[in-house]
Amino acid sequence: QVQLVESGGILVQAGGSLRLSCAASGLTFSSYAMGWFRQVPGKEREFVAAISRSGVGTNYADSVKGRFTISTDNAKNTVYLQMNSLKPEDTAVYYCAADYASYYDGARYTNTNRHEYDYWGQGTQVTVSS
Repeated sequence: QVQLVESGGILVQAGGSLRLSCAASGLTFSSYAMGWFRQVPGKEREFVAAISRSGVGTNYADSVKGRFTISTDNAKNTVYLQMNSLKPEDTAVYYCAADYASYYDGARYTNTNRHEYDYWGQGTQVTVSS
């Protein structure tokens, strides 16, 4: 079965950096656009970043643009989220997700809509202290 397993979430001070990883198994990784979302208690899960199945297309929420970078390693079936200049408002549970992308979606296809993703990980907690 398909599994997405996030790791790397820890407690970090404001201004610090952190890299999240999400290892995928049970799917053809190169056929999926990948995304990172985050959620805090009482709020809806929000889009953070997405990357196309080819890796050439990326998309970021305005709140993280210029600070976070999404990337993939197809040889390891892994998607990463490099988080720099962290702020207390970045505190959340971070989830990775996979969205099947066909050839006809194009090499730069990314998805910001959480309802359209096919598979989700269990989440990893990131806490940024002030």
